[in-house]
Amino acid sequence: MNAVSDVDRERAVELVQQAYADGRLDPAELERRLERALTATSAHELEPVVADLPDEVVLITTTGGRVTRAGDWQVPRRLRIESEYGGVRLDLSRAHVPYTRIDVELRLGYGSATIILPAGASADTDGVRTAWGRVTCKAAGRPRPGELHVKVTGQMPYGRLTIRAARG
Repeated sequence: MNAVSDVDRERAVELVQQAYADGRLDPAELERRLERALTATSAHELEPVVADLPDEVVLITTTGGRVTRAGDWQVPRRLRIESEYGGVRLDLSRAHVPYTRIDVELRLGYGSATIILPAGASADTDGVRTAWGRVTCKAAGRPRPGELHVKVTGQMPYGRLTIRAARG
């Protein structure tokens, strides 16, 4: 289980407060969710507090450049990458992932993508559409309790998507 950092807890509190300000939560629900967010000790406990609330999609765009994220980076709950010709490499094996599920949307014209998962993680690629491309997923397809699950969607007419576990 991933311990909850102060940053993760603060982000959850912000999402709950914003939902209240937007009129999506009544005062009683606000109080209940804030209490759960502030007392959560693991990502597994924190995730349900904000799971049904809209959160920001982190958007990365490039025309022909390569998008690479590796090492100790903060993985957002929702990530969309758009590129006409560039490639994508997302290495989640040493990243900080405060969620048990993340959504990755790929919109790649001619580029290919590789997603490297930490041990025990699973992935669902059923939402990826290709024309002349290929999707290869060497990870489990069903979510495992308490483990990271990556849902990948998008369009890759001519690109390839490879999902695999980290080596070594």
